[in-house]
Amino acid sequence: PPLCLRRRTRLLTAPEDTVQNRVSLEKVLGITAQNSSGLTCDPGTGHVAYLAGCVVVILNPKENKQQHIFNTARKSLSALAFSPDGKFIVTGENGHRPAVRIWDVEEKSQVAEMLGHKYGVACVAFSPNMKHIVSMGYQHDMVLNVWDWKKDIVVASNKVSCRVIALSFSEDSSYFVTVGNRHVRFWFLEVSTEAKVTGTVPLVGRSGILGELHNNIFCGVACGRGQMAGNTFCVSYSGLLCQFNEKRVLEKWINLKVSMSSCLCVSEDLIFCGCTDGIVRIFQAHSLHYLTNLPKPHCLGVDVGQGLEPSFLFCRKAEAVYPDTVALTFDPIHQWLSCVYRDHSIYVWDIKDINKVGKMWSELFHSSYVWNVEVYPEFEDQRACLPSGSFLTCSSDNTIRFWNMDGNPDSHWQKNIFSNTLLKVVYVENDIQHLQDTSHFPDRGSENGTPMDVKAGVRVMQVSPDGQHLASGDRSGNLRIHELHFMDELVKVEAHDAEVLCLEYSKPETGLTLLASASRDRLIHVLNVEKNYNLEQTLDDHSSSITAIKFTGNRDIQMISCGADKSIYFRSAKRSSDGLHFVRTHHVAEKTTLYDMDIDITQKYVAVACQDRNVRIYNTVNGKQKKCYKGSQGDEGSLLKVHVDPSGTFLATSCSDKSISVIDFYSGECVAKMFGHSEIVTGMKFTYDCRHLITVSGDSCVFIWHLGPEITTCMKQHLLEINHQEQQRQQQPKDRKWDSHPRQETYASMPSEILSLSPGEQTEDEMEEECEPEELLKTPSKESLDPDPQCLLTNGKLPLWAKRLLGDDDVADGSAFHTKRSYQPHGRWAERADQEPLKTILDAQDLDCYFTPMKPESLEDSILDTVEPQNLAGLLSEVRPSPAYSPCPMPSHPGLGSPQEDGCGHSSFLPLQRESPEARELIIYSLEAGMTITGTDRWVPFEKEVESGPGDQQGDSYLRVSSISSKDQSQPEGDSLSITEGRHSPCYYLNILEPSSPLAESPTLPPP
Repeated sequence: PPLCLRRRTRLLTAPEDTVQNRVSLEKVLGITAQNSSGLTCDPGTGHVAYLAGCVVVILNPKENKQQHIFNTARKSLSALAFSPDGKFIVTGENGHRPAVRIWDVEEKSQVAEMLGHKYGVACVAFSPNMKHIVSMGYQHDMVLNVWDWKKDIVVASNKVSCRVIALSFSEDSSYFVTVGNRHVRFWFLEVSTEAKVTGTVPLVGRSGILGELHNNIFCGVACGRGQMAGNTFCVSYSGLLCQFNEKRVLEKWINLKVSMSSCLCVSEDLIFCGCTDGIVRIFQAHSLHYLTNLPKPHCLGVDVGQGLEPSFLFCRKAEAVYPDTVALTFDPIHQWLSCVYRDHSIYVWDIKDINKVGKMWSELFHSSYVWNVEVYPEFEDQRACLPSGSFLTCSSDNTIRFWNMDGNPDSHWQKNIFSNTLLKVVYVENDIQHLQDTSHFPDRGSENGTPMDVKAGVRVMQVSPDGQHLASGDRSGNLRIHELHFMDELVKVEAHDAEVLCLEYSKPETGLTLLASASRDRLIHVLNVEKNYNLEQTLDDHSSSITAIKFTGNRDIQMISCGADKSIYFRSAKRSSDGLHFVRTHHVAEKTTLYDMDIDITQKYVAVACQDRNVRIYNTVNGKQKKCYKGSQGDEGSLLKVHVDPSGTFLATSCSDKSISVIDFYSGECVAKMFGHSEIVTGMKFTYDCRHLITVSGDSCVFIWHLGPEITTCMKQHLLEINHQEQQRQQQPKDRKWDSHPRQETYASMPSEILSLSPGEQTEDEMEEECEPEELLKTPSKESLDPDPQCLLTNGKLPLWAKRLLGDDDVADGSAFHTKRSYQPHGRWAERADQEPLKTILDAQDLDCYFTPMKPESLEDSILDTVEPQNLAGLLSEVRPSPAYSPCPMPSHPGLGSPQEDGCGHSSFLPLQRESPEARELIIYSLEAGMTITGTDRWVPFEKEVESGPGDQQGDSYLRVSSISSKDQSQPEGDSLSITEGRHSPCYYLNILEPSSPLAESPTLPPP
């Protein structure tokens, strides 16, 4: 059934390119360069480019600014190189039939695409004269291509039987050198390309003469510059630096005295060799004379927050371990050397004076799968343990990292010397063995290069609502609680037998402080935070991994969980003598695996990400599905994550095809779609300022997306509505008393089939909501935008982040939101001939909208159940005025008073105030014949009541169905149309207009 939702500001239906551009990538925190092929420098500007998933990040170290080029093919990038003039970048990629692509740096657009490999591109390079591009395939590909990239043709090609790791062009573009497993080979372009043929010619290659070093694996190569132009330098994994002369003969070699070396870079005068343990050795180019070492970076396990003084970097501990150097590139203009280390950190060193080297810029990133991201809550007072706008990420590298994007965090958090964005790193169990990324390198310990323990790392985390505690679950099943002021570990529990998959703190408005943890071992543990995380209950309803768990409810706490067993369980809390227990209230069994879920700000709806790429919306109270729409724009994969933004306007989804979508929560329309991660997106969070979306992925990168102004405006507009509604509620008198006999107020239309409602099935908010036909749930054009309703979206105080947001300059200006407060009805019978809304009947068949009566104080107060006359005469003779029930007049024309506006632009049919119960008058009319109810094929007698009151007209009449079935006098169970005592069945009204009524002649009234 369609979701009963109000109209609100929606984005215009946009062409494909607009959907792509509504969200832009602002910052990348991460690097996926595995060797020097993934790092390059613009020789003109000094900008450094490196790989991050499917994105090329172009960094300006001086200003700490990033630019981004997206690989539109959505394949992870494997290699890149700047052109000599800095205007173009060439990239290679992984995957089937990978392309070599040329990108315009200024336009960020693709210039050329060249297909010539099968399995992946290991390295690429521009020739110094910019005529040619060389691309080398992976080991199984074995193809080496030379391209005339402006004509998009292969001019020369050859096969290489062994693995090639690096290549370098000579300064005069006449040859290039490839190195790899027992391989150093010189390839000559002049001989190959001087023949005037149109087709591809074989590339001419000659092996370097290695002599006794022929068994080495060479991992780095650089052709000499300047006076050393004829020479070639290579470095081997075993730690040897070799020099070949112009005749390809190994002239000299030096033992670097390290356990392993991995990369090489040269300037006109110097040679830099990157080695293990953070060592970079510097030699003179012309003599291979050893000069010095570059300063080492941070040690593994460094307390980033302590590094406030530059001298901290040069304080060395004897037992400290340093990350291995894996990639180097040199900027000849500024004399800067950029180094990438194996723990995914980057340093830019200023080496104008090699005896006084300074650090220009650095950043420390996650080195393995990033599993989760949490945005730190906002606080008004001094309770906050982190500056405003901070967020946390956790990873398989066994760390939890605290980041802040603001340029001026609080004075309590001084900028450290290691990073502009990283505030602190928590090393879980002080374990540093997983900090170095061993997935792509030969490992010192094992020959196959696999990590020692693949089950390491922090899988999930959650910040407590008061901002004081951080709960984290690891991949071994341990649950830890850290105190956020001093990062002390308060509690460690071996809670589960398998990895912890979800953690959730209960909201403060529930009045309880609980923490639920769920795992692959199918168990849910509920812990009491106030009792030092004592176990309250363990639930074992699920038969497979539990993928998500959420608390909801404002007065009565509820817990909802979903799992790979395709089930959603709704539970409510019951207090007993021995504590709190959750009891199952609803169980939804789907036909598809459920991977994630989130609850919107109203606490009424839960959005579930499903394997069939759909988002299903359920009512949190009754567990009924309200809506289902596509959560991914592609036709492959499963929906893995869903996250509703803080205003409840949009939700973000991630799919296993590595794409991210931003979707209108109410209409299901895709507002924006993004890509850029090279592995699945494992976590997403909107920031509280409604300006950013943070995504984390298995590629070890954190992407910070900037939401377009139209998206931010929609979210802020929704928050303004919350604020307005909150103020209205606070202005209402709190001592308002109900009548001694509460009236049952029920409005419904005549559906074609009987629809019963069970107790608690719909909340009062839902009774007020207007359901829209399907076509009206689509995004309207700008001219037809309806005013945004002032929805009741929160109980209690507005959260601080929302208040702050509403205080922003750009929001306070009401002109930003032009909203007209006129309500236009939607529905078949909703317009009169003179275009005034008709507000007497809602057509439930079209609108699919149900309403529930209020329950009387006691059963004795209501005689409605006992009024079951068998015929019309009985009905007319037995009926009496009942104090427990007074029908609510529904004005049908101006003489009766217009329906009251509920502040949302929607008419709500409120009862007219009466001066006293005695002022009521009951008028009974006889009917000459019964009336048939559509779809029931039964004759129903009616009771007609008219109430007079201030502004009432005597001629107005309403009919109440109170008897059924002239055939069967015994009134079978479940087949009744009588009004019962609580919320067990809907009450039906028919509006019979007197001939004198102005609406009686209206041609738009529905037929009976």
